[in-house]
Amino acid sequence: MTEQSFIQRREPVWIEFSKLVGGNRKELKKGAVSFVQKFRELTQDLNTAKAYGFDPAIIERLNILVNEGNQILYARRNWTLKIPLRFIWQTFPQKVRSQWRGILAVLLIFYGIQFFFTFLCVRFPDIAEELMPKNKLENFEEMYNSESEHFLKPRDVSGDANMFGFYIYNNISIAFRTFAGGILAGFGSLLLLYYNAFFMGIIEGHLFNAGHARNLLSFTIAHSAFEITAIIFSGYAGLLLGYRFFITGGLSRGASIKKAGQDAFPIIAGSTIMLVIAAAIEAFWSSKFHFPFMLRIGAGAGIWILLLFYFLFAGKENDASV
Repeated sequence: MTEQSFIQRREPVWIEFSKLVGGNRKELKKGAVSFVQKFRELTQDLNTAKAYGFDPAIIERLNILVNEGNQILYARRNWTLKIPLRFIWQTFPQKVRSQWRGILAVLLIFYGIQFFFTFLCVRFPDIAEELMPKNKLENFEEMYNSESEHFLKPRDVSGDANMFGFYIYNNISIAFRTFAGGILAGFGSLLLLYYNAFFMGIIEGHLFNAGHARNLLSFTIAHSAFEITAIIFSGYAGLLLGYRFFITGGLSRGASIKKAGQDAFPIIAGSTIMLVIAAAIEAFWSSKFHFPFMLRIGAGAGIWILLLFYFLFAGKENDASV
């Protein structure tokens, strides 16, 4: 290989690479795949030039380009507020909309089970004690009984800040167990979704019969918008991973799992944010019974409506990119 033939054959690549590293960030992002490919070729060209002992000017030129590419490829990216904001306003709602059929199916299953057991316990009051230990039902009665000494105050937990930490731990642990259950071919996620819907249905039906429905509704209506929705999302994400393990759609099993992860992980990350918000509402707002009942109901209904509009319209202008 002569130096002249080497330059004639490889110089077009060097010029293109030089334009990429000298362009703006938007152009570099568009040519990301080409950049990586050309960077690898350029590194090989530098090694070739050194091995053949070509003109030091050629080696220096290639060395400069490789250093510039290396700085871009391995540079430490500065964290900006735009990254989480973009995720919250675009990536998360877009990903939810792209998976709306599966999420809707899980939502209908969850609420169907919950409402079924609520109706069952309201229609047949004695059945609650057959389905759940009596002492647990009595504990919930005490929690939501306005005449109780410990009205809506969990034992061994005091102060709104402590409550906030407690709710974060409790909510996120439930959501991640539901998501992780997808490893068992999705059956673990289904089982945990069923259990939570079953549990909530029985408690709601029993408290309705006990005359505490007003306290229950005013306490749960606000934070449940974020909490229950996030648990449903977590269950769907787990089911998606389990489903894609067996139904690969013509892909290899590894590629199928990777594709499922690309869809599931933004949803579980967004669900985590929702659960933190739910914990904040539950700790700092839900237990404030000195506020008028209608104000609490109105605020809770408003949160449900805002959340619905968020998932329907947030980042909609960029949906094609998902």
